[in-house]
Amino acid sequence: MSGLTLRAAASVRSPQGRAPEGVPAALDYFRDLLTPFGEKPDEELLSRGPHVYHRDLVDLLVADEGVGRSRPELAIVAHALPDVVPFTAVAPHLTEQLGGRAVNFAIGQQGLAAPFTALRIASAYHRSGRAAEVVIAVLEQTTLPTPFPLPQETPLTDSAAALVLGASTGEGLGFVRAHAAGSAAAALGRELGEDGTLLVLGPWVTEDVPDHGAVHRVAPGRYCTSLWLELADHWQEWQRDHRRIVLCDTDPRSGRSHVALFAAA
Repeated sequence: MSGLTLRAAASVRSPQGRAPEGVPAALDYFRDLLTPFGEKPDEELLSRGPHVYHRDLVDLLVADEGVGRSRPELAIVAHALPDVVPFTAVAPHLTEQLGGRAVNFAIGQQGLAAPFTALRIASAYHRSGRAAEVVIAVLEQTTLPTPFPLPQETPLTDSAAALVLGASTGEGLGFVRAHAAGSAAAALGRELGEDGTLLVLGPWVTEDVPDHGAVHRVAPGRYCTSLWLELADHWQEWQRDHRRIVLCDTDPRSGRSHVALFAAA
């Protein structure tokens, strides 16, 4: 069976938030969660956040025509930061709006590795014949109960990206593989060197990487959505101008670097 090819994509940046709601119940939850670790929720921090829920981000992504008309057999939500109020199942909400028949689940607790894991899972489902079409939604909201430590103290903004992937029709940008290593140079070692390759570096890659001609650097301001926002915005122009797209970012918390390769079908 042929691999998955990118068919449509959508991005959302800094959407309108909502008035804080459900904060008292959420605070009780976070107190129970954090107290055993000697911490407590910051009520002021939680109240002044933008309050963009994961389901709000999903609704905005599905409003895009290319995403909204998809009828996938598999729907994956990937996120590095938790939802504002952690009492909702967002993957079923995404599935309900896309025909209601997809196997669905979320991937979290992996930092910015989550979307790369989602791509590997989607590819495996497709190869096994269980999913002719897949939707991956990468979500990031920034209303948190405690300060989120990042080495560079970069302020984060709410954002989301969706990728619709389906069976190859003989053209387009196909997913090839995703993998990780202890450094960006090591992760990129097997992917660079071929003509027609565009290297897309996320904002958390701060080390020197192998020399390469065509490089697109992503601006800071996001944690796990950075690469996928750029791919959603530029994939059609990139596939016209390049034969291979290599996306790379380094998780600032774990130090591990992650790479995904897309290539002309």
